[in-house]
Amino acid sequence: MLFLVAALLLFGAVLGTVAHAPFAFTAVAAAVIAAWLGIFALRERHGRRRASTR
Repeated sequence: MLFLVAALLLFGAVLGTVAHAPFAFTAVAAAVIAAWLGIFALRERHGRRRASTR
């Protein structure tokens, strides 16, 4: 329960910060995060495939 409260407080702080940031900054930050997560997912998928063939 404490974890949930902390997560909601952090989520609220992040949304509050984004609400006051310019839209262009928010869009660029979202694109960078999406690219980072996409690269991470591809590397994980590629790494798992390679590890399972050994």
